[in-house]
Amino acid sequence: ASPVRYRDQVFHAVTVTTNVTYGSAVNLEGQTVTLQMDVYQPTGDTVMARPAIVWVHGGSFCCGAKTSSELVDEATTFSEEGYVNVSINYRLESPGCSGNLSNCIAAIQEATADGQTAVKFLRTNAAAYRIDPNRIAIGGSSAGAITALNVGYSSAQDPSARVRAAVSLSGAQLAVGTIEPGDAPALDFHCTTDPLVPYSAAVSTIDAAQAQGLDAFLESWSETCHVPYTEHRQQILEQTRNFLWWEMDLADAAK
Repeated sequence: ASPVRYRDQVFHAVTVTTNVTYGSAVNLEGQTVTLQMDVYQPTGDTVMARPAIVWVHGGSFCCGAKTSSELVDEATTFSEEGYVNVSINYRLESPGCSGNLSNCIAAIQEATADGQTAVKFLRTNAAAYRIDPNRIAIGGSSAGAITALNVGYSSAQDPSARVRAAVSLSGAQLAVGTIEPGDAPALDFHCTTDPLVPYSAAVSTIDAAQAQGLDAFLESWSETCHVPYTEHRQQILEQTRNFLWWEMDLADAAK
């Protein structure tokens, strides 16, 4: 019966703390970049061990910010359902994965490392943010979706940055490591004619994950589109909610 925490809206206000520093890293130009996140929490919540989601913005690894509109909406929505959410900035490079692609792979590797740093920060500071360190997921759009999958598919190799689930909107696993047993389950939303991240790459990613015995799901839209969040918002939220409920065992999470 409704409302059920982590499935339904149980809070009607969200508290946002902006520009929390979660680490620093040196970019390709040798400059030290301060890594920051915005933290979204249900206002008035008293539960001590809540699942958390790290959200990663898009922008071809050269551009974009943690205030991307779809991430703000997702972080707010899932906070209203009882999660802790963070939206992160990460190192960006020019041209990244736009233009001549000269540093595309390196930019993806940097973003993946920063995503892992964000997961480690939440795990290390779980008590302060009242997070269950064994129930952390990651999600993103476009470049952020690629990052989320790479973090998810590095979980077996780096248990300190492991996640329980990865959600991708218009992304594919590229550039970092190999998919192995013990890596995270994944849910990928993708348009069959995506002008930026080929649908074939998403299919290959999901096939490779399933071949390793992982839960991996591809939700396809027969459209020419990239990050169609507004058009498919309700479906994305509903299927993400169900996926996380199952993969993170939220029926048994603290309530």
